[in-house]
Amino acid sequence: MAITMKEAMTERHTVRKYKTDKLPGDIVAKLNERIDENNSRYALNIQLVTDNKEAMPGIMAATMSKNVLNYMILAGPDKASTEEMLGYASADLMLYAQTLGLNTWWIGGMYSKKNARKNSISPEGSKIIGVVAVGYGMEQGVPHKSKSMGEVSTYEGVIPDWFKAGVEAALLAPTGMNRQEFTIKGTGNEVSMTVPEGSFSKADLGISKYFFELGAGKENFNWK
Repeated sequence: MAITMKEAMTERHTVRKYKTDKLPGDIVAKLNERIDENNSRYALNIQLVTDNKEAMPGIMAATMSKNVLNYMILAGPDKASTEEMLGYASADLMLYAQTLGLNTWWIGGMYSKKNARKNSISPEGSKIIGVVAVGYGMEQGVPHKSKSMGEVSTYEGVIPDWFKAGVEAALLAPTGMNRQEFTIKGTGNEVSMTVPEGSFSKADLGISKYFFELGAGKENFNWK
């Protein structure tokens, strides 16, 4: 039975080891359709690569992962907003993949940048910030250690249910080293989210914003 995007937030966990099962043609078509929608909406160049083992360097493939044969290359134009937009779009794609019965792993530092560039069909000069492994996991992963709502957020006045739901959703989001370094502040129906400067911080911001929106409901607030 298919699950919703909201249900996918709680069911999705990082999975590094995959079965060798090929992705069925209809699943590939659905993933590509979703990728095309995100590329069109956010002016990105994300691409699905299937049946290709070149994403992981040999030592990583041998020690930290298994059978990473399908992956999405996170690429876009070389401009300031791209990293956050790729984070935001990758969050949508990871959760969508989960609704299709797939597992994912957002890989920012351990993939083969040379091979990602070689296999990418994005325009010359595009920025590649990482890849998302996708496939049928050997297991379903485990929840990451999470901070509390009070450690990452503040709200002026009585906290509305939508804000609580948004923060709880953001805490489910995958972030670099699971640091959850974002800070969420709310006043009325205005919300801000910030992250300290660092590796993948803008991508983390985009991913966390997507999760917050899905949990809170975009109709309930505005980004400040």
